Amino acid sequence: MLFSHDTEHALGNVVELVNTGPAATGDEHLSDLVALQALVERCEVSDVRDLDEDDLEAVRRLRDRFNDVFRAPDDTGLTVRRINAIIAEARTMPHLTDHDDYDWHVHFSAPGTQLAERLAAECGIALAYVVAAGELDRLRVCEAPDCDRVLVDLSRNRCRRYCDSRTCGNRMHVAAYRARQREAAAG
Repeated sequence: MLFSHDTEHALGNVVELVNTGPAATGDEHLSDLVALQALVERCEVSDVRDLDEDDLEAVRRLRDRFNDVFRAPDDTGLTVRRINAIIAEARTMPHLTDHDDYDWHVHFSAPGTQLAERLAAECGIALAYVVAAGELDRLRVCEAPDCDRVLVDLSRNRCRRYCDSRTCGNRMHVAAYRARQREAAAG
């Protein structure tokens, strides 16, 4: 394990969040409060109060800022400035917790904090850990030519290239296999 459980969980959440947006998929997948609540459940964000339209808009704005982090050119300084700006605007309140059958871990926002602020703190600090560990190259955009989804490559040998091995990865491997077969038949 490269990062702690809660950091990897937050990294998964930031990927899930960014991949709900038009920049990643071409469509808006946070179209209403029902979709936002579904995101909260998929990401297993605990202690979320009742959501409203303000939460939806704030989460969409945050999603766009996180998207910019993944799509930054190979410019560590720019990435650091973006992550620092997100964290600076979140009111962090680190505290230990052991909820949901997990051992002690740190949350960076107080219970009951608005969803966008909580995601900014938790996911922003997780991204900061990636940069601090010298692992910025693990933040990627899917290499499939028709996909703009993002991913965090937590594989041991940094070989993950596609957002999902069952969709983009499988499709690209099949295309490469067919190209080899055509080449072999032609030669």
